[in-house]
Amino acid sequence: MSNTPHTLPPLPYVENALDPVISARTVGIHYGKHHKTYVDNLNKMIADTELASLSLEEIISKTNGQANKAGIFNNSAQIWNHTFYWNSLSQKGGGEPPLILKQKIESSFGNLDSCKKELAAAAMTQFGSGWAWLVMNGDKLEVFKTANAEPPLSTGVKPLLVIDVWEHAYYLDYENRRIEYVNAVIEKLINWGFAEDNLGYYKLCLKI
Repeated sequence: MSNTPHTLPPLPYVENALDPVISARTVGIHYGKHHKTYVDNLNKMIADTELASLSLEEIISKTNGQANKAGIFNNSAQIWNHTFYWNSLSQKGGGEPPLILKQKIESSFGNLDSCKKELAAAAMTQFGSGWAWLVMNGDKLEVFKTANAEPPLSTGVKPLLVIDVWEHAYYLDYENRRIEYVNAVIEKLINWGFAEDNLGYYKLCLKI
């Protein structure tokens, strides 16, 4: 691998695409300032080190649990988490999942409503900053939450989609009404197609 600096991945849509659920102002600040700052910080921290030639996932793996590399871990994980979050949303989101994913949801949760309720509950009960994930654990889907910058990569579960519950994800639009943000994302923006693509990829890799 080369020592090419990490770059801010492009948004999968224009900044106002998620209006009115998430405003263009929120997306612009969240993506253009917060997400970009993680990229800038990481590049400064790993410049001229053995980590400079590694992928984001490799950096996360190598620095996980190392107190002297917590800054590198946090910034690299936040780049990864945010990129996954942007792809977990779509202006054409919400509604019914594609058939294969829907069947997997029903076999794991009983029905789609139960899945959505568990996802919302995880997002609401995550104390402080963090993330609510829909993941594949073995051959079953589960809801999983992580605090701060922690990604699910080191736990063995396979992420399908995520909701960001750091305050900068919603405070400009919803102030302290996290539940309104979470419910609106699940009902109107959640990208079930992205989740099914991830499900298909993991099933292919694991030959499930």
